[in-house]
Amino acid sequence: MENLKHKVAVVFAASGEIAGAVARSFSRHGAKVYVTARNPDAVKALAQEIKANGGNAESARVDALNESEIDYFLKKVIADNGRLDVVFNGIGVDYHEMGGRPLTTVGTFEQFMAPMEKICGSQFLTSRVAAKYMMQTQSEGTILLLTAALSRSKLPNLAGITAASAAVEGLTRVMAAEWGGDGIKVICICPGAIMETKRISGWIDAAAQQYGVPSEQLIAQYKAFDILKTSPTLKQVGETAAFLASETGAVFNSHIVDVDCGKLNIL
Repeated sequence: MENLKHKVAVVFAASGEIAGAVARSFSRHGAKVYVTARNPDAVKALAQEIKANGGNAESARVDALNESEIDYFLKKVIADNGRLDVVFNGIGVDYHEMGGRPLTTVGTFEQFMAPMEKICGSQFLTSRVAAKYMMQTQSEGTILLLTAALSRSKLPNLAGITAASAAVEGLTRVMAAEWGGDGIKVICICPGAIMETKRISGWIDAAAQQYGVPSEQLIAQYKAFDILKTSPTLKQVGETAAFLASETGAVFNSHIVDVDCGKLNIL
């Protein structure tokens, strides 16, 4: 089913596993996909994979924290296609960037703010530049942001990443309210822990070492709150993103969409 046939989609931070899965789904549903990241080799390989599977993809080096680079690239996309239909930013942080320390021992204010600048800051930059070009071309497109369920969790020692996740969700609602009059919908995807990703497995291993407990214990504690006793996959996250970017997905405008198969500890 090609929900995005003839659509033009840009994926930022596409070297990440979630963003890569989203790019693949956009392509499967008929979109022309531009994949970008600071690592040109990674997105070049992704674009080649998409094309090998019959899709239409191009790659480019773009730093999703550099507004000039974002603007230059999206301007080129508009020049080549005359429109911009979908933008997804999959930026995230590694475990060592999440904080992982009590608030009283966080080294500096800058260290606390680092996840906010990287995660929320990047979403702000890519979204507002995309909206500008969607307005100019009357594309009436979709801007998809990414957050984490930490925004609604009560876990110690993760103040920076928790605050950043909540900020992205607030930003989503404001942008949806501001740009809805131009036909632009803004939606935020909130996946649960994707166990197959290197990011989550790395976080589990690092946390287990830090707290001196087996990795299996941490996994069991997380999965104890599963409603369906199953966890989301990368493909499911990608397919959800493709649905939200489709015309039918407009019903979720301004919302935070959980992709976690249901968790008892997340409201």
